[in-house]
Amino acid sequence: MSMFGGTIQTLQQSMDYASLKNKTISNNIANVDTPNYKAKDVQFKNVLSQEMGSFDAKRTNSKHIPFSSTGSSPFSVTLNRNTEYNHNGNNVDVDQEMSDLAKNQIYYQALVDRLNGKFRSLESVIKGGR
Repeated sequence: MSMFGGTIQTLQQSMDYASLKNKTISNNIANVDTPNYKAKDVQFKNVLSQEMGSFDAKRTNSKHIPFSSTGSSPFSVTLNRNTEYNHNGNNVDVDQEMSDLAKNQIYYQALVDRLNGKFRSLESVIKGGR
């Protein structure tokens, strides 16, 4: 039995995803003038659907450790080789990267707010509702 029903773990994985995406976008922006550099992106949905469809494990007791891929990351970084925006082979679109960066920052801040709410609830319970 977990204290928050897995919410903290889900928020942690989501924050890991947002951090990796922020790092990837920052790397793309830093290499906007690098010849033959190809933009990278972080994929989550494809990895999740592959994992859900390829592996089915049954637990006979609630105390058994689930057969999930907790050791590996649930998301991956992919390379975009299909487009080319500059004559030097680089395909980083700065406007798109800045838009993705702003969107990712809003997403990350929402996760932090939700996590803070969970901890405030825990603090309230510990203090007896005061």
